[in-house]
Formats: sequence, C-alpha cells, structure tokens
Amino acid sequence: MQIKSPFRHARRNCVCMRLCLMFLLVGLLGACATSTSPRKVAPIVVQSVHPVSRDDDQLLKLIAAEMALQRNDMQAAARGYSDAAESSRDPEVAEQATRLSIAIKQWTLARQSLARWQALAPDAIGVAQANAAIALAEGQIEQAFVALDQLFQRKIENPWRPVGQVLMGVEDSQKALILLRRLATPEKLGAGDQEWVAMSQLAFKLGDKALASRLASDAVARFKSADALAWSAKLALDQGDKDTARRQYADALKRDPESLQLRSGYAAMLAAERDFAGAARVLAKGPQNDVIYGARAAYSARAANRKLQSDLYRDIQADTSLRSGKRYYLLGQVAELIDKDAQAMEWYAQVPDDDDNWLEAGIRRVVLLDKQGDAAAATARLSELRLGVGVDSASAVQLILLEAEMLERKGKSEQAMAVYSRGIDQFPSETQLLYARAMLAIEHEDLAAGERDLRTIIAADPDSADALNALGYTLADRTDRLSEANELIERALKLKPDEPAILDSHGWVQFRLGNLDEAIKLLRQAFDKQPDGEVAAHLGEALWTRGDKAEARRIWEQGKEKDADDKVLAETVKRLTS
Repeated sequence: MQIKSPFRHARRNCVCMRLCLMFLLVGLLGACATSTSPRKVAPIVVQSVHPVSRDDDQLLKLIAAEMALQRNDMQAAARGYSDAAESSRDPEVAEQATRLSIAIKQWTLARQSLARWQALAPDAIGVAQANAAIALAEGQIEQAFVALDQLFQRKIENPWRPVGQVLMGVEDSQKALILLRRLATPEKLGAGDQEWVAMSQLAFKLGDKALASRLASDAVARFKSADALAWSAKLALDQGDKDTARRQYADALKRDPESLQLRSGYAAMLAAERDFAGAARVLAKGPQNDVIYGARAAYSARAANRKLQSDLYRDIQADTSLRSGKRYYLLGQVAELIDKDAQAMEWYAQVPDDDDNWLEAGIRRVVLLDKQGDAAAATARLSELRLGVGVDSASAVQLILLEAEMLERKGKSEQAMAVYSRGIDQFPSETQLLYARAMLAIEHEDLAAGERDLRTIIAADPDSADALNALGYTLADRTDRLSEANELIERALKLKPDEPAILDSHGWVQFRLGNLDEAIKLLRQAFDKQPDGEVAAHLGEALWTRGDKAEARRIWEQGKEKDADDKVLAETVKRLTS
C-alpha cells in the first residue's frame, strides 16, 4: 500500500520553534558576554510554565514520526503515527498509521490504526482495502471477502482496481486466488468488458491460467470487443496456439483499426514468428508516428523487403507533420536501405546538432562519403565531428572505431591497427577498442595478439560474454585447444543463453570435438535465430559430414540469400564440394 504523508503544517510550526530557540540562544549568549566592569545585577524574574496544549503535543508526535520515516525507521514511524492518530481528528494521520503498520506486518497495530481511520472516514475505499489486507494476512478469508465484496456493492467506478491492488499485494497467491474465484462472477463483473479483461489478467498474474482463459473467453463471447479479443489472443499465444492468436488479433483490429496498442501487439507476435514482412504490413495500416515509422523500418530491414522499405520511405516523405531530428535521421536510414545514398546524406545533414541522433547522422555521412570514394570529404567531415564531440569524450571512441573501420575496408590493416593502438593509449580501459583490435589481429592470423587483448577484457570484466565467446570460438576454429575453447564458450552461454552467435560457437566447438549430433542440434538453434552466412557454413558442414548432403546444400543456399559475400560460407562450400 502506498505510504503518504499528512505532514503538512508541521514544517511551518517547526520553523517557528527553531526561531524561538534561536532568540533564546541569542539572549543567553548576550547574557554571557558581560564586561569586566562591575554592574548591577537585575532581579530574577520567575516565569510561569504552562502545560503543552493538546495541539502542540500532536505536532510533536507527528514531527517525531515523520523524522523516523525519513531515516527509514519504519517501526518507530508506525508507532509514532499510530500514537498521533489516537488523538488526531485528521483521517490522513490514521491512514498513514495503518499503511505503515501493514508495510511492516504489525497486524495488531494495524488493526488499532484501522479502527481509528474507519471511525474518521468510514466510506474511504482504502479502509475496505486495509481491512481485507489485514484479514488475509491473519488467515481470515471470509472477513477479507466481505471487505472486498463491499467495494462491488457500493457500485463505485472500476471496483476491480482496488480489489486487484489488494490481491496483487498478498504474499500467498493461493489465498488471493480463492478470493478472486469468488469475486470474479458475472454478477459482480457487470456489463463492461474492462472488468472481465482486468480480472482475467489478474488471474494470469496470480498463476491461474485456466481461470484467466475462461474469463477471457467469456469476455470475447459477451462483448466481442477489441480489448477482449487482444487479451484472448495473448493468452492463446502463451498456450502455443498461434492460429487462434492470429485470428483474434485480426478480429480485434477490424473492430479498432487505429489502436496503436493492438497493432504493436500483433506486429510483435508476427515478428516473434519471424514474419517480419507481416509485422511491417500490420503497422503500415492506421495512424503513423515516429515510433511506428521506426518499427516499420526495423521490421522491413529484417525482412529484407525492398517494396516495404520503398513504401515506408514514401509514407514518411508524404507526412506533413513537424519533422524532428529523429525523423530526419530515420529518413536517412531508410534512404540508405533503398540505395538512395545522395538523398540519405541530405537527410542526415538536416539533423540538428542538439539532437540525440546528431553524432550517428554525422557518422553515416562520413561512411557514405567514403563509400562514394570522396576520401577528402570524408576525412574533413570526420575532423568536424571530432571538434564537435571533443577529444576526451566517450563519443570520441566511436570516431576512432569509424576511422579504423574505414581503413580496414580499404585494405590498410596496418594503419587501422595503429589507429586502434593510439585510441587504446588514450582510452586504456575502453573495451570496444580492445575488442576491435583483437578481431583485426585474429583476422590477420596474429592469434597471440588477439588473445592478449581478449584476455585483458576478460580480466577486467569476467562476465563479458562477447569476449569469452570471441576467444572461445577463435581457439575452437584455429587451434587444438578445444577443451579450453569449450569452457570459455560455455561460460559465455550461461551469460547469454539465447544469443545466436554463442550458440553457433558452441555448436562449432562440439563439431570440432566430434560430437556431431549435439553440434547439429546447437547449430540448428543458431540458424533458426540468425540464418546468416557463417552459421549456414557451420551447419552445412556438420550436415555434410554426417552424410546429409542435400540438406547441407539447401542450408548453404539459404545462407547465400542472406549474405552472398560471406567469406566463411564461400570457403566452406568450395572446400567441401570441389
């Protein structure tokens, strides 16, 4: 339960008390600062001491309770507020006392404070909630039911909200479900789909999927609303019934085609099934904004669907709403996807220098200039970016990586290595630079140098899954240190169990160890998640070795469709089929 503070006027009174105390201290200091000259002693005046009034005593109790709360002494705060509530006419004080007592599970004190709160505000929704929460904690199921049932009997708006808040806060979910099953009846849920859906969602959260499905099905049958259909689709997906989920999402969208939540949920479901083109098409229908445009771009890119990308580019260009830096950047990205590099550079140039995407837009301009062969313009733009970000900023690392990658693409590996090394001298603990230098060294057969950099990363961060995997795969692929390689890769896999690259490494080391069936199983998992050229090369080689040559060729062809220029795939196919 939320803890609120009724401590409103005490701060001003406390300031007055401090001022009075200050004046008393000033008087005392003045009295002490006497000169050495003889003076007459003033007569002593005896002042009367009046008892503290009830209101002043109340204020002091609140101050003490609030101070205890601020120093996180919940026990003292609860006792203090409970004590103050007994003599206070403010229901907020009693409410605070009750909530604090429940938070620390002091049920006797909670009952005492609740009685005071109920006397001061008998119709407060929180009183019924607190009564139910305390009863549930004490095992009084029937009393808790009566308290929650009263909320439905009052006919308040959305009674399922306070009921759900109580049941979600119960430590014993079985007790909560006993109440939910009694409360979630047609009579109490009424004639609105929101209540039915909400109680179904609550049942799902509490672990009763059967009740959740029954309530969802009833909601669909009664209301056929978009919300009921969408929630029922999610439950069907949870049960593995993808056909029902698709059908219900489609029905929901017919009833509410402009719902961003529905379209996003349906698109996410399609993307989970790797139907990225379908996900992009779902989002293309209905109102658009920058978030939807971005999701469409991501899905169409993963689908490698040129028509969807061209349609998206046309739609964003036609949108007459105010263009933000984010939209200019997205226009540049989509233009690149459809090979309109000149237009992409124009869009990137319009990203303001105070926008979050300014640096990335600048980097893309450098890449495109370099791609066009205008090395001088690319170098000049890179220098401008360096001035913009500063030499010691974290962004400077991105520019070092960019410069080295541009050199690598031109085949200038020694110069790229020198750029990485200068960057590491400037940023010695920057793992991105160490990792990039390691990969370049390994690519050029300097395994010792690559291993040193990767082990430096692992020494600084033993949980660096990428470094563990890179080193493990390198040892598995290029050395006979297979046991050590397997250990490194398994450490990486524990950190990222679903990462396709690590699954591929694990499958490859099992292949090198001779565990062919296990290798194929792991490589299939990796290929299902990431059907790129290198994974296709590994899976195909394992299948070829087992004698499944037709399937191996089919896998290789799929890999070529994704990445026709993959060097590992080309070398593997040539080596095995020549």
